[in-house]
Amino acid sequence: MGDAEANARAGRGAGAAAGMRVFSPEYYALCAGGGMLAAGATHLAITPLDVLKVNMQVNPMKYNSIFAGLNVLVKEEGLSSLWRGWGGKFFGYGVQGGCKFGLYEYFKKRYSDVLPESNRSTIYFLSSASAQIIADVGLCPFESVKVRVQTQPMFAKGLVDGFPRVYATEGLSGFYRGLLPLWGRNLPFSMLMFSTFEHSVDFLYQKVIQKKKEDCSTMQQLGATCLAGYISGAVGTVVSNPADNIVSSLYNKKADNIIHAVKSIGIRNLFTRSLPIRITLVGPVITMQWFFYDTIKILTGLPTSGGLPRELEEVNNII
Repeated sequence: MGDAEANARAGRGAGAAAGMRVFSPEYYALCAGGGMLAAGATHLAITPLDVLKVNMQVNPMKYNSIFAGLNVLVKEEGLSSLWRGWGGKFFGYGVQGGCKFGLYEYFKKRYSDVLPESNRSTIYFLSSASAQIIADVGLCPFESVKVRVQTQPMFAKGLVDGFPRVYATEGLSGFYRGLLPLWGRNLPFSMLMFSTFEHSVDFLYQKVIQKKKEDCSTMQQLGATCLAGYISGAVGTVVSNPADNIVSSLYNKKADNIIHAVKSIGIRNLFTRSLPIRITLVGPVITMQWFFYDTIKILTGLPTSGGLPRELEEVNNII
């Protein structure tokens, strides 16, 4: 193996780009920036389907299927209605994605150091839960405005006029009306999504590709990332669906509290209402998020996602 090839492989495996090391402040900043771009861009792209999903949750009799629902929206409110709330999707989920991905990497390192004897799943669950709690505090105000804009055409045009209207009518608490159900939706989703992703990546390299990550080509690494990302998104969607329905009900004042929302929606509908469109949405979205996120890592010389910090440090020390 030539010196140039050896150095390139070492750089790809160890994650050094212009002196950047894994678990350095610069590394966490890049992960946060990558997560922000990946989440913001993918959520912006699926805004029309998100508009339909929220309306299906709030008014299931009128919007009773994907194609019929889209037809009703376009007929009654025009094509522009499909892009209502795009600002909340792009900026809100950008903030959430930056916190979620960046802080997940940070907490994974911290918990690995504090709990060296813990198994992988424990580290993944604790890290993703800690990151998601903070990420949803950042997302919640944007989500509050977005859902109202998407389901109440006369409420506001977007974030610029939506934020002051929510504050004027409901005060600061109006922005966090759905925080608890948002945590109820996103915490189990995030915990299962990150854990499933990590275990799927590990399985793919060990049982399918049968090579160490650092010995794989860029295409093989991104292929493993995409497949693991889709699996993790599908698993998380099913678990988080009940809370997603509750969030939409609370923000649109279809229910006064969580208990009332559960009673009015019904236990069966909590799990089934809007589930097909959420799977249509979330699987590809999570796949693309991981793809963009790991592409950014590769372009900056960092290793793709997956693995415990001590494993990355072992490779990092090769240099």
